[in-house]
Amino acid sequence: MLGKTANGLYWMYRYIERAGSLARLIETGQRISLTRTDTGSNEWHSVLESAGALHGFMSQHEEVTQEAALDWLLRSTENSSSVLCCLSAARHNARIVRTALTPDVWEAINGFYIDIKKRLARKVSDRDLPALLDMLHQKTALVAGATNSTMLRNDLYDFTQLGTFVERGDNTARILDVKYYVLLPSVVSVGSSIDNVQWETILRSLSAHGGFRMQHGNTFTAREITDFLVLDRRMPRSLAFCAAKLCERLEFLSAEYSTFPKSLGLVREITDYYSRHSIDEVFEAGLHEHLQWIIGFFAQLSRQIEIDFRFYE
Repeated sequence: MLGKTANGLYWMYRYIERAGSLARLIETGQRISLTRTDTGSNEWHSVLESAGALHGFMSQHEEVTQEAALDWLLRSTENSSSVLCCLSAARHNARIVRTALTPDVWEAINGFYIDIKKRLARKVSDRDLPALLDMLHQKTALVAGATNSTMLRNDLYDFTQLGTFVERGDNTARILDVKYYVLLPSVVSVGSSIDNVQWETILRSLSAHGGFRMQHGNTFTAREITDFLVLDRRMPRSLAFCAAKLCERLEFLSAEYSTFPKSLGLVREITDYYSRHSIDEVFEAGLHEHLQWIIGFFAQLSRQIEIDFRFYE
């Protein structure tokens, strides 16, 4: 496969996953803000920081407000990682590699972009925000469904999955970090009613609430939730699940191209780490520190994938 094709597929699916994850991050900030006891805008400052968008936002705005933060994350053309820009970039990449896509996948992506462009033609009001976020969840699921049900399981598919799970793992770590070290002020005690509501919000924002209840019932602790989102390989958005899927796809590509890419060695290190460590050990070392480390790992892995498969040649 040409590196240009691999690049287009990889980044198309990263951008689609990023748009969906931004919707989840916004939903997290919105729901957690409703449980806060103060009236400041700190949650939106933190959401911007976790999305990696704070520096760009502050270069254009004097203060953080909910309205400005939402506009920056959803529709600003000056923010290359806004939902609108992500979907525009995804569609652009889809057009470049259109012959590698099935008609169902192309139609799902193209329709997604057209619908979201229409909905984001003007600022989103508080009243319209929940419906918009629901649409983003549904449309990203539609693209994933078209991909999984119509694409051949070959190297083309492998690169779609690499893009998906690099981005998904990164964003799961960011959403967890919003809760544990950013959005929660230290005065909220672990196990309090506010703390429990916020942990449940994290589950809902990662579409993990139903799966968690099946596994643990209606009662939960911060430890159980973190274990579920970090180490449980049955949970499709857990860090361990994402690492395992990346390892699987890189192994397929290694066999396909009769080579051993450095990126496969990197991801095997992380899967080995998750198989050998418990959540108690992660907490003991520091959850925030671990999440920052894993975010850095996904960035390093992405760069290595680009090198290994000659994306720009």
